[in-house]
Amino acid sequence: MILNCREAARLLSEAQERELSLGERLALRLHLMFCAGCRNFGKHVNVLRDLSRQYASGRRTDGK
Repeated sequence: MILNCREAARLLSEAQERELSLGERLALRLHLMFCAGCRNFGKHVNVLRDLSRQYASGRRTDGK
């Protein structure tokens, strides 16, 4: 299955909440190999997840 950017972004977001199936992971990996915009979006999703977890745990994110 060939993903478009909208489908790839949806899977990148869903991967934060659930384990993707093998087919989803492979299709996403293939798309990310060729799409710099979606790779960038995936990095931002990961940063936002980490910052949200730090905030929820009460840790400061400004290094102080």
